[in-house]
Amino acid sequence: MSRPDPLTRLIEQLQRLPGIGAKSAARLAFHVLKTPREEVERLVEAMREVKDRVTYCSICSNITDTDPCFFCTNPGRDGRIICVVEEPENVTGIERTRDFKGLYHVLMGALSPLHGTGPDDLRIRELLTRVGNGGIEEVILATNPNVEGEATAIYLAKLLKPLGVRVTRIAMGVPVGSDLEYADEVTMHKALEGRREV
Repeated sequence: MSRPDPLTRLIEQLQRLPGIGAKSAARLAFHVLKTPREEVERLVEAMREVKDRVTYCSICSNITDTDPCFFCTNPGRDGRIICVVEEPENVTGIERTRDFKGLYHVLMGALSPLHGTGPDDLRIRELLTRVGNGGIEEVILATNPNVEGEATAIYLAKLLKPLGVRVTRIAMGVPVGSDLEYADEVTMHKALEGRREV
């Protein structure tokens, strides 16, 4: 069956999204086709606004619509503790526990030689600068409990310990091989509570 070019292009673009295969992309495209124009315009505007207004914090690299972000400028946060995560969505997982009151540092990935991701590809230098500026007493390494996350945590611990800060690793209440964004509040709470020296 031949499809109109605009529909084919929409399906191709939707298929480029993570987790969307050919069938899901076609289903979404046909849904968009049936949806009233005003709703589609709101979706398009929301996507455009995300690209125009959301950026990365110049201090911690978390996503934000104001720079520096809410966490970095909030006087109610404990500026002596930094929790290091791989991606901005990991911050959301930790915040859902409502237990952590410190600051964050987003690496924007993890060490992965197989995928060509080395230390210079991550926000490691910025973390070392933040810790080196003083005032930081503890760095919690909350990288994902998989091979890349563990390698990243070990690498960071070796760099951070000489700077005179306490370096801890979240406990393995989070299942090995999973991502922090999928951890529930109780699991995340236990992982933070049971963190250990590295």
